[in-house]
Amino acid sequence: MFTGIVEELGEVISLTEGNEDSAVIAVRGPLVTSDARDGDSIAVNGVCLTVIDNVDGVFTADVMGETLRRSSLGALKVGGNVNLERAAALGSRLGGHLVQGHVDGVAKLVGREPADQWEVVTFSLPAELARYVVEKGSITVDGVSLTVMTVTDDTFAVGMIPATSKHTVLGSKAIGEPVNLEVDVIAKYVEKMLGSRNV
Repeated sequence: MFTGIVEELGEVISLTEGNEDSAVIAVRGPLVTSDARDGDSIAVNGVCLTVIDNVDGVFTADVMGETLRRSSLGALKVGGNVNLERAAALGSRLGGHLVQGHVDGVAKLVGREPADQWEVVTFSLPAELARYVVEKGSITVDGVSLTVMTVTDDTFAVGMIPATSKHTVLGSKAIGEPVNLEVDVIAKYVEKMLGSRNV
């Protein structure tokens, strides 16, 4: 479980395709690896990955084909930056919202509009996720917990403060680039429970 508060910008050191439907990713992240052990979870652009090795500030993780197909990790390039967050510890502050690190879909950045001290950033909204996205609700974009400002049938917009732009990959994303989306898990559970009732 994560909070969507990015701890560090990491650097992709290598991305090696496996013999079958898989890959191995190596990421430099001195902060998130400072106490990481084999088997620990680290979110990479919002995708929960399991550490299989940690040497000199670089951790390695296996990425299965399902993850490559359902996220933007397959599009990463060596030398590129990624958002990193360690799993939340019980008893710590929950600065964002409950984030699982399970990507629900991939969207694209479709607009950036500067404002006074912040920026309105608009993303496409996959049709199958639209019912979970509401104004003033929470959404995770590339592992960043954000509040939805506005939503249409096929887009949603968030307000991005300078700190988010500076300390996450969202500040350098260009129009048309893919992002990982995770909607609020509570909304999905509520939908399932209400759907099973005979109303």
